[in-house]
Formats: sequence, C-alpha cells, structure tokens
Amino acid sequence: MMASAIKKAIFPVGGMGTRFLPATKSLPKEMLPVVDKPLIHYAFEEAVAAGIEQFIFVTGRNKNAISNHFDHSYELQRTLSEKNKQRELDLTSAWLPDAGNIIFTRQMEPLGLGHAVWCARHWIGDDPFAVILADDMVLADTPCLKQMVDMYHQTPGNLAAVMDVPREHTQKY
Repeated sequence: MMASAIKKAIFPVGGMGTRFLPATKSLPKEMLPVVDKPLIHYAFEEAVAAGIEQFIFVTGRNKNAISNHFDHSYELQRTLSEKNKQRELDLTSAWLPDAGNIIFTRQMEPLGLGHAVWCARHWIGDDPFAVILADDMVLADTPCLKQMVDMYHQTPGNLAAVMDVPREHTQKY
C-alpha cells in the first residue's frame, strides 16, 4: 500500500523563547533574523521544499509578529509598487502560499510540544503530517524535512529527526 503524501505541517511556535533570552524578551524566537530572514521563514521554505501545502501555526501570547510575517503588508506593498521596486515587492509576498493554506491557532497556555501538536488536531484529521521546530535550524544539501518525507514514502511510519546536544545544554530543551 502506498503512503499518503505529507501535505500538512504543524509549526509549534507558542513557546516563551527562554533559551534565547534576552533577545526573545520582546521578540518571538521564531522571528530572530538569520542574515536577511527570520528563523520561521527558513522553516517555511524547508516545508515548501518538502511538498507541504498547508501550514498550521500553533501560536501563543505575543506572537503577532509571526502571523504578520505570513500576511500581506498592503501599505508597504503599495509604496513599493508606486516606486517601481519590483524586487523588494516580491520579497514581501511572492513566496506566500495561496489564500486559505495558512492556519493560525492558539495554544492558550504553554503546556509543551505534545500539547501544541494536539491543538492542531482538527486541521490534521487522519492525514499524515510533519512537525517543524523553527528554532532549530538544520543546514543540509537536501533539507531535513525533504529527507524525512522521502524516507516516509519508502517506508511509511513515524519518523523523528534528532541531534546530539551536549549534556551541559540539555536543561535548555
């Protein structure tokens, strides 16, 4: 039997960002910039590269910057358009998925990763899905999630990507 395609991903982005203090005192950790994009944007691009079509963000308090990043910025877009700045205009929205493919739901209190995934259950149903932790960036020739989706199609079942963490840093996770 062939495995169903993985088309949905959950992004648990409701955490408090304590590993990155003081930078995350007023800015969600997922919005921390890496070169010219926030961390969450790299995670989104990784999902797109893996064939994900529906993006479910489980947010928490003070995470409006994330939903704003994945929305149109009409004033900015109008200004860029009027000034014929097409390259900059494309950077604001050309990468956005079609309307209706991004979902935001709230994890009302920070009860952990499992609870965050549970909060997305109504949008997942019985479909296979991915969970992407945007605050752990993995650099690879083939994006990590793409590798996992490819492996899932070869051998359907649950998969987890793991990384070594030095013992002295484990309390941060």
